[in-house]
Amino acid sequence: MVKMSLPLTILFVFLSLIMINHLQAASHKTWCVAKTTATTAQLQENLILGCKAVDCRPIRPGGYCFTPYTLLNHASFVMNAYYQSHNRSQKACSFKNTGTIAIRDPSFGTCKYGS
Repeated sequence: MVKMSLPLTILFVFLSLIMINHLQAASHKTWCVAKTTATTAQLQENLILGCKAVDCRPIRPGGYCFTPYTLLNHASFVMNAYYQSHNRSQKACSFKNTGTIAIRDPSFGTCKYGS
């Protein structure tokens, strides 16, 4: 058994706690999705603005997230892509209060949401 000095033991415990906290934070994934209360006009605006900032090919015909072809699903995909590209900041999911943070993966079928 290796004996460690008190300062070395304290450093070891401190670094271990940091690593444990980091691993827990890394495993906590979040997504941004459209609120079901958002209006059609709000969702369309989110799509227009979002597609100026992120790749919208996945929600276009033939894309892996085209189906189901609903405004809510397409807006959610784009809103999440924007949110992920902005380091998952709360502000990046606001979309004039039409976005909400999800703790469950909204991916479905072939449509995989970034995390």
